[in-house]
This record gives sequence, C-alpha cells and structure tokens, in this order.
Amino acid sequence: MGYKVRLRNSDQYICRQLQLGNFLLWLIIFCTISCVSVAGQNYSSSNNFLVDFSSEVIDNEYIVSFKQFYNYDARLKYIKAALKTYDPSSWQILPRNNPASSYPSDFEVVQLQSDIVENGLPSLRKHHSIKHVTPQRKVTRTLTSLDGKPLTFDDNEIKSQQGCQFFQKWYSSRPFAKRSSLSLGSTFWETAGKFVRRRLMRALPRQITSILQADVLWNIGIRGAGVKVAVFDTGLVKNHPHFKKIKERTNWTNEKTLDDGLGHGTFVAGVIASNRECMGFAPDSELHIYRVFTNNQVSYTSWFLDAFNYAILKKINVLNLSIGGPDFMDHPFVDKVWELTANNVIMVSAIGNDGPLYGTLNNPADQMDVIGVGGINFEDQIARFSSRGMTTWELPAGYGRVKPDIVTYGSAVRGSSIKGGCRSLSGTSVASPVVAGAVTLLMSGVIHLGGAINPASMKQALMASARRLPGVPIFEQGWGKLDLVRAFQALRSYRPQATLSPSYLDLTECPYMWPYCSQPLYYGGLPTIVNVTILNGMGVSGKIVNKPQWHPYTPQYGHNLEVALSYSDILWPWSGFIAVHISVSSLAANWEGVAQGHISFTVESPPEEGETEVRRSHVKLPLKVKIIPTPPRSKRILWDQYHNLRYPPGYFPRDNLRMKNDPLDWNGDHIHTNFKDMYQHLRSNGYYVEVLGSPFTCFDAQQYGALLLVDSEEEFFPEEVSKLIKDIDTGLSLIVFADWYNVSVMKKVKFYDENTRQWWMPDTGGANIPALNDLLSPWEMAFSDEVYEGDFTLGNHEMYYASGTSLARFPSNGLVVTQSLNNQGMEVLKGQADKVEKVPILGLHQTSHHPSAGRIAVYGDSNCLDTAHMQKDCFWLLDALLQYTTTKHVPPLFEELKSDIVLDAKELPQRMEGNHLYRYSKVLEHHLGTPHTRPLPACPRLSWVRPQPLNKSGPSTLYKAQKLLSVNLDAPFPFRPGPEPQLPKQPWDSPQTVMSESWHLSDGTHVLKKCHSVSRCRKLAFPFSPNILRIPDITEIRCNIEVHEQIHHDFDSFEQYSHFNDYEFQDSCNDDFCPNSELDISNNIFDESDENVSLGVNIEIDDGYKFSRIAGNHVEVHYEFVIHNELSEEYCPKVEFINILELYLNYKRNMCNAVMYKDAIM
Repeated sequence: MGYKVRLRNSDQYICRQLQLGNFLLWLIIFCTISCVSVAGQNYSSSNNFLVDFSSEVIDNEYIVSFKQFYNYDARLKYIKAALKTYDPSSWQILPRNNPASSYPSDFEVVQLQSDIVENGLPSLRKHHSIKHVTPQRKVTRTLTSLDGKPLTFDDNEIKSQQGCQFFQKWYSSRPFAKRSSLSLGSTFWETAGKFVRRRLMRALPRQITSILQADVLWNIGIRGAGVKVAVFDTGLVKNHPHFKKIKERTNWTNEKTLDDGLGHGTFVAGVIASNRECMGFAPDSELHIYRVFTNNQVSYTSWFLDAFNYAILKKINVLNLSIGGPDFMDHPFVDKVWELTANNVIMVSAIGNDGPLYGTLNNPADQMDVIGVGGINFEDQIARFSSRGMTTWELPAGYGRVKPDIVTYGSAVRGSSIKGGCRSLSGTSVASPVVAGAVTLLMSGVIHLGGAINPASMKQALMASARRLPGVPIFEQGWGKLDLVRAFQALRSYRPQATLSPSYLDLTECPYMWPYCSQPLYYGGLPTIVNVTILNGMGVSGKIVNKPQWHPYTPQYGHNLEVALSYSDILWPWSGFIAVHISVSSLAANWEGVAQGHISFTVESPPEEGETEVRRSHVKLPLKVKIIPTPPRSKRILWDQYHNLRYPPGYFPRDNLRMKNDPLDWNGDHIHTNFKDMYQHLRSNGYYVEVLGSPFTCFDAQQYGALLLVDSEEEFFPEEVSKLIKDIDTGLSLIVFADWYNVSVMKKVKFYDENTRQWWMPDTGGANIPALNDLLSPWEMAFSDEVYEGDFTLGNHEMYYASGTSLARFPSNGLVVTQSLNNQGMEVLKGQADKVEKVPILGLHQTSHHPSAGRIAVYGDSNCLDTAHMQKDCFWLLDALLQYTTTKHVPPLFEELKSDIVLDAKELPQRMEGNHLYRYSKVLEHHLGTPHTRPLPACPRLSWVRPQPLNKSGPSTLYKAQKLLSVNLDAPFPFRPGPEPQLPKQPWDSPQTVMSESWHLSDGTHVLKKCHSVSRCRKLAFPFSPNILRIPDITEIRCNIEVHEQIHHDFDSFEQYSHFNDYEFQDSCNDDFCPNSELDISNNIFDESDENVSLGVNIEIDDGYKFSRIAGNHVEVHYEFVIHNELSEEYCPKVEFINILELYLNYKRNMCNAVMYKDAIM
C-alpha cells in the first residue's frame, strides 16, 4: 500500500497513487525543472514538498521480550514451553542475521499463524520468563522535496555529485506519526517571517565548529580521542576521505551492504567526526556506524533493539539517534533506551520538527535520561521547525516536563556529502549531531574522571553552562544555547550531585517561565502543578530520603502559599521527578503580592566501587509566586482536560479530515499545547483559566462562570451528568465545541499501523458525539452524525468550518444559527460533496427562567480554536459565547442570524459496534464481552507539606547562571588535558604562598586550616572554586569561600579589614564545615596587579548582598558597580571574554564584561 501526499501552504491538497513507471518519469521531469530553477534562481514563494508514505503488510510478527538476557537455546526453550499446546508448524522464530546474533539477547521475533494468534499471544505473555509481547514494527520513510524557498548549493557539493543536484527532505521511520527522521527529510529552511525591502546582510560563518569554538579545545590537544561514538542511521562508505577512525561498521538491515546510499548517515557522522573540509567536533573519536535503515529507508523495531544491545556490549560512550515520533508508549523501544542509558551510554536525540506548535515533542528525546536537542538559526532565534514542549505523558491528571534540554544550531549547517565535499542541511537532527559531537569532544577532555562522567553529569554540565536566549520561553529553549567552552569548564571540576530542571520556580518571570508566569495564583483556584526533573549524577539509581520540606520566607509572605509534593520512589535511570502542587492559603483570599520560599530535600545513591558511604546531595528549589485577590466568578473558566483522549495509546483521528498527512490527534489538547493561542487570547481579555484533570464530581461549580468542553473523546460517568445538571441549575454555564462523528467515515479513514500489525479503526470520530449527546440529553440537545465543511461569514467575521458536525436536537425556545456548507461526509464516502443549506451549527439556550440558572452554548467545530490545523480562528466567537454564558447578554449578531428551524431528530448517532474505546478509556471497562462504566474514581486529595518557616528573605531575581557546586565556568584558558589540568601561573602557584582560613563562628569557636598550594585544594572533594582575590607574592589568600547568612568574619591579616554583614563563610577545603556548599560569589571580582596602586571595590552580587574589600596602603581608584554572574547581552552583546571582570591597572582603566548601570560612579 503506498500513499503520496502533496502538502502545500494553500488550503488545497492533492492526494493520488502513482505507478512506478509514472513516478520515474515524474522524477526525471522534476530533476530537470529543479536544475533549471536553481540555475536561474527562479524561486517560488510557496512551500511545496512531496511526502511518500508506504508500507508493506507482513502478518503476525511479534517481539517477545524476556526479563533477562538469555542465549538462543534458552530463549527457544521458553518460547516452546509457552506454545507447547500448539502445533510446532504453526509458529516460528525468525532468524536475525546480524553482529549481535551470537550474543545473549533479551528478545526474539516470533511469527504466528493467524489461527493461533488470539490464544497464542496470551500464552506467551503468561510465561514467567517473558516480560511482554508487542507487535513487530516496520518503518518506511521517503520524502523528496520541491521547496519553493531558496535552495543554497555549495561549490564542493555540486562538484562532488553527478547529474542534477537537488536537496532531499525525507522522513525516517514510522509513517503516520511514528518515529521519523528529524533531518534532511523533515528539514526546513529558515527564512524571515516577513518581507523586508532592505536589510543588513551579514556573512554567516561557514563552519559550525568555529561558531561553537571547538578550536579552543583542539588547541590544547582535546580532539575526541578515546571516546566511542555510535551513529544509528543509513551507514557510511568505508574509505570516505573525511574520517580518520571508522572503528566499526555494522549492518542491521536485510540489505547486504554497509555503505550509505542516501547521504543522511554520512552527513550526521561528518558533523560529529569529520577531519577534513567541513570539520566535525571530534575528529579523533572512534566512529561506530550502525546501519539501521535500508536504501529504501525502511527499518524495523527489532533491528533497533538488536543494534542497541550490541552498542551496550561494545561499551559505546555516546549515541546519536536522529529519529523520533510521538509514541512514548512504544514499550520495547522506550525500555531499551532506558537500558542503554543505565549502561552509561549518553544518548543524544532530536526533539522533533513539528514546531512551532506546542506539545509536539518526539520520543525518545522527551525522556528524562536522554539529551533532547532543539534547533536555532544563526540569528540565535528558535527555528520555526523545532518542536516545543511540554511533554504529554503526564496528562490529564498531571503536567508536562520541560523539554527540550538545550538548543543549538540546526539551520543551514554544513556537513559531509557521500562522495566528499560538503552540503548544508537543516532540522533538529542536524542540531542533534552537533550536540553529540560536542559531547564526544567534551568527554575526551575529561576522560580521566572515569565514572563521574555519565548521562546525568553530562546533561547537568550542558544545561548549567548553556546561554539563555532572551525573550524565549523555557518550553522552546530549555536551558538555552549550547556553550561548548563553558561546558568543558563545568565538567573538568565536576562533583557528583543531584540537580533540578528547572532549577528554580519563578512564576513571575516572563517570558522565560511561560506558561507558569502567564496567570497569577489566587485562593480557591485549582493547584498549579510544576513537574520538575531530578537529574542524579551520583549514580544510575537513587532515591529521595526522608520527606521534602517546604520553607516559606516569613518576611516575603511565604506563609500565604500551600505546597504539596509527589515524587519518584526510585530515581532510575539517572533521573526522576518531583511534582510541586502550589495553592494559595485562605489567609490571602483578598491579598495581592509576591510570596517566596524554597523546597529542600536530599537525594541518596549507593556508594560506588571503592566507597563505603552512600552518596548524598542536598537540593534546594526556590519558589516565587504572584498572588492576587480571587477574581469574580464571571471571569473564571474551567477547561475540561479529563475527557480528552489522544494518541498514544489509541487511534484517535484528526479533527480536520483534510489533514491526511497527519491522521492522529497527538498534541494533548491542552491549553498550553495545541490550544495555546486560544489560552493567550482568553488571558489577554482578562479571563482566568484553570485545568480540570479529574471527573466533574471533583470541582466546586460555585467558583466558575463557565465550563469549557472542547473536542472531547472520552465517555462520561453517570455521576458526572447528575452533578452537571445541579451545577447548571445553580449558575454554572457550559460551552461545548464539538467535532465530526460518523461511523461510515470512521471506517473509511482507517489505516494500517505497522506497530500493531493491523488495520486501525478509530474508536471515536473527531469527538465522541454519542457521549456528548448523553451529557446534553437532559436539556434536549444533541449533535448529528453529519460531517460538514466550508467557508462562510458571520457578520464581518470570515469563518471556516473544518470537518464539523451539526445540531440534531435543540430546545424550541433556544437560539439557533444556520449556514450553507458542503457535505464532507458524502465527499469522503462517495467522492462528491453536495451543498447543504441551513445547516444548524450554533445554539444558545437559557436553561431555566430562574435568574440563578446557567446557560448552554454549543458549536459544531473546534478546529477554529485548535492551533494544530487552524486556518481561521474563531476567538471572537468564543468571546461572544463567554459574554452570553457569564452575563446573559445575547450578542446582537446572533439575534440577527437567528433561524426558525425546528430541530427534533428521531435518530441520533450510535457508538460503533465492536469499538475498543474501553482499552484507552478512564470511564469504560470490558466485562464479559460488553463495555460498561467503571466505578467512579475518588477525587485527588493532596497532602499539604507542613511549613517550616524561615525568618529570611530570598533574592528578588531567582535566575542566575547555574553553577554545579564549585564548578568555575569562567576560568581562564588555555587548559591542558590530563588528570590535573594546569591553570596559568598565578601568585598562589608559588610554594611560598600560604592559604589560610580563619573562622570566627557565632559560638566563639576558632578553627585554623592551612595548606601550601591551591592545587592541594583541587584534590579535595570540593574542587578549586573561583578566585575571590588575586594578590601577588606572599599575601595570604582564601579559596573556596562561599557566602551564607548570620555569622561574621574578619580578615585580620590586612591593614584594613572587610566586614560581611550577616554572612556565614564555609570553606570547601574542609568538608566537615561545608559538605553542602554552593558558591555564590562571582569569579575574579578583585584583581591587583600593581603594588603601588590600590583598589577598593564595592560589589553587589545577584542575590543583593554586598562584598567589600580594601587592600594596600593607598587608594587611588574607587569604583562602584552592580555586577551579574552572567554577561548581560543588553549591555555587552558582543563581548566574548570568559572572566566577568578583568581590571588591568597601569594608570589606565579598562572594563571588560562589567555590567555597569547608570548609578555606577567612576
């Protein structure tokens, strides 16, 4: 079965099947046209590309996964035992002739005859050694692009290729929203969002390694040596001139070749490890090439599983995976990714090319243990194609995690071509090998640290060193742009620890913390949920010991917040979560202000080899929340998330039947994903929107003006219907946006799914109309099973009805609006659409004459609210319906358009016979062959953490450059590789230099510790921290000092002293005093280079504390600054120095990277 779908920017589409001969003829014509078009620079403004989806039906193949690794004889024995009641000729184990076949494995591919499938699968699943049985999956990708946007060809590329040269864009793996290649095939060219007549032209760097300063590490001998990096792709030719160390090439496909016939694998490998022309990041690394796609761009899940097992066996260090898809419930694949990272394989994966829509993350990049990479262009803007967060695993009861982790350049990046030379490509899996190459290079520079470098610590270093992009939300950029040099500085002095992502919760910081910052909290609102990822660099497994604690800051009204916490029982592999539920205390019902505090807990991991004590890390999560008085009921809207279903796990079809290239509804249907634009519109109009992730029985209707029910696929509990009747009688209003439903059309839009090896039949339409009709029946309302589409006008608003339904019943005293539309259902079934007059699409109804009763508004199409396939929004209509339902005022436009049609249909849509909705439903279950309603679940009950108030104040700005304990991100270069990288010679490197720490603690005790060189401190558990003071010769200095509160310390060695108000000093050279130290002081805040010149510096650090020091006998220069730990691009946008402050004093002053404000005094 083959499909060819033409996608265009216009509203029209063409879908047709082509015979092979016609296709070859078309390809020749296309190639000729492409050459002429490129030569003449005749580019069209439209964006067209051809997507080929093809699949070959192979019946009854299943992956049988075992609980352990066994040799072949043992696996055969267990399968025979499970199928002992069946004829041996009715099943067979399919041979897998690949490099892993002679090693123990944890799965087999079994083919069953059709007549034993129904009973044979349960028999296999019941065996004590078998973990699970899942269908074998075939994956196919082809996409040949004709992109009207400018195509840029490099001279080398044209010379190296024969014949007509054109760019390919192609999807890899998993048609119909399964795993697809996120490079070449799904790449997009970045162009400006709008036309500008004249613009400043800038020459873009031609080499990605130069932009990210890989040469800084190359110059000190770090080039990737000693690191094994695996590329899972289309292979690589043996003697490609760009590569020095192709250690191994393996073929996992059914083709007898190791070479790359397409160019994708060559490009990815080149970005990572090319040694000539278009340089890769780690040219001296060992390349391990895993050919998992054929030249026809076909793969199978079993090929990946075998290749993953082999990668574990070969002790691969870094693995780049440029595939992705929305199916985070593909258990064999997801489980094997966990197993890979648990075996210390650092996996880097592209986040997806489905942007700019939110909720489009691809798996496995959306997994906590994987480094998920998004794309930016060379203007440091998020690429339009780059997928956005949040993750949708946790819906409807929870909230998604932050992804991507970091972003890097993914537009017009240069890499290797098949026959030599370079080419430029775009996409997030172009960005993925950029990070994979960077990780390989970084690992080779710190290889002496051994097990301290693992998937968690590498991810921690990349995120802590990333440069935040201004004005970009966290769900688009994660922690920011990859900074290779700073990441190396973080890793070279890394100490195993646990960290959080995000590292703080500032719900007032916009736009970075969008959507958390988009709506303040108030008393009576549903708790706001923030899903925080825990990264555990101490070990592959760990746990939170004791219970996390909530510390409200009394001076900053933290007592006005209530906090509940839920978290992972076990952190594995390398990661877990802590979900923070935030609510407002009744004490703040009429209060407005900002409340602050922090959450603290301890993560514990088993001791590593050679250790006797468990590893512990103390973690702090600052929290800052804006609180307002509770808004009026009319301004509060409740969004129903509980009754939205999506892929995975079931086939829930697209809401717009025109979108044939994307048959699945997989974006979560959340106000912060594909309904993001609608949510922002409501917020800008003064509405407050809350999300209900539980049944209708779990909310207080007196708090809300309207319940918004949009595109619901789930059934309803009878108790929900009963409660809604009472709620509407007492003032709650209901707004319903439905979608198409027709059993015949549902059968027509079935498709063959390579995952389940069967034809997929949708279990509902775009919405579950029979369930909605049951919900609305008490008010004599119902939708039909007709499917309509078309353009029309309401007043002066242009509208598009995209595969919507119509009203079948409505009260005679209600208001109904009709329009003329096309019968799309007949078009799908018979190929011809008739025009239908007076189609009822909108209804308004006052439910009772009682003044306190609510109102109901229904509309037959939700696509005009859904950004996923929106062509014309209807936000104005939503505003009008909210105005009607919350104020009783009927918009004059609807009065003018009121129809006298009578709606009293006798027949209503029925549920499809034999549907399997119960498999995915939270409401239905299957019992004795008949689906029936489950027992109503209990409403969630949160256990609020008992507050432990602190009489302290937190910083006004929570964000600052995140440092991994003592890691110095601003240390000078050059460094040398090796166990003890040497810093440039400084006064303290002299053996005569004395380091002393004199402590005057509040209890009167006195501790003195001396060491004779700073290098000694580096060997302790807490590595050498930023230098807080540089003084020549014999002057006493202090290292590893960090500032806390409440204790005074005097520098009695100076003629003049420094006094720190309410500070506690901890010296990390002595772990007895500071096992949990976290350095806050900026690097090199004082530099004295001339003994005749003295300098007094009064510096205000990010946290608001002041640091003063006066040195020497004469004060000739005095500065007052406000300093930030990170460069402020607003003040120093083009400065690339490492140290945040360099003062060179020789009767002249030079300020580099100092952020100086108007109140600075020179």
